[in-house]
Amino acid sequence: MNEIQDIQSLYNEVREIIASARQNAVRSVDFCRVQMYWNIGQRIFETEQQGKERAEYGSYLLKNLAKRLEPEYGSGFSVRQLELCRQFYRIYPIANTLYSQLNWSQYKLLISISDEDKRAYYQLEAVNHCWTKRELERQINSQLYERLLLSNDKESVLAVARKERIPQQPQEIIKDPMVLEFLGLEQKASYYEKDLEQALITHLQKFLLELGNGFTFVARQKRILIEDDEFFADLVFYNRLLRCFVVIELKTDKLTHQDLGQLQMYVNYYDRMEKTQDENPTIGILLCTSKNDTVVKMTLPEDNSSILASQYQLYLPTQDQLKTEVESLLRLAEESKE
Repeated sequence: MNEIQDIQSLYNEVREIIASARQNAVRSVDFCRVQMYWNIGQRIFETEQQGKERAEYGSYLLKNLAKRLEPEYGSGFSVRQLELCRQFYRIYPIANTLYSQLNWSQYKLLISISDEDKRAYYQLEAVNHCWTKRELERQINSQLYERLLLSNDKESVLAVARKERIPQQPQEIIKDPMVLEFLGLEQKASYYEKDLEQALITHLQKFLLELGNGFTFVARQKRILIEDDEFFADLVFYNRLLRCFVVIELKTDKLTHQDLGQLQMYVNYYDRMEKTQDENPTIGILLCTSKNDTVVKMTLPEDNSSILASQYQLYLPTQDQLKTEVESLLRLAEESKE
């Protein structure tokens, strides 16, 4: 029996070694490709500078270079690709600042971002959380950075990404609005809360990506028994950065004060029955299609920091939509000062 266990243990260890080696080999090849494109971009840029007195020289250079390279090495060296190499070098002129964890497909997404702080944020988060190219693209398209700025200042957002500080408040992690385009639910379709819940569980990995840093799934339809009354919390997570439970209630219609009261009861239950002494107070998130911020403000205590109402969208937001949202929040902030 011991021999069988030894063989199984050895087998598992060898499999991990092989898997790790293969992953490292792929990463090494990917980064060699990144370095190749950086070196190409450097040589193109330096050669262009020698003929900079002629405005058309750069275009002439790339066309002729691509004309010679493509027949020999394929479409990976087209004029467009060579332009990207040049742009890559201009944005990252120091080779030592390149991250070996990122591949060329990810860098192509990053160099398309003109804002330096925004690009730095996505670069750091992609490295910190091992985002794939598809995950990085999704986060950029969902305008994660802009949505975080709706409730946080730029310096704190970047400081968290650089791991210079740990989030202290729920608003630093939890986004409003949340974008749930990956669920595949139609915006105008009629569906029940159980359908939304099932879709979130089916796409749990993508939902965790949207929730943000440090979330771990705990329970679905968590049974809460208070004397003879039985209740069920839709979803329960734990956030290791905030070191607290996070209870999420789902609403497929407009938020009401009764919804907030019910969520407050679930939060109180977790604080009194589940939370340990070294953990922080539980956070409650009411995920709804629409909300009245005044109703939320009047229902909850003035010093509330445990209950958050967040709207969800079933489509990727446009730049104009986010601009409107930012302007609306700024207007509300100014009104609250008066």
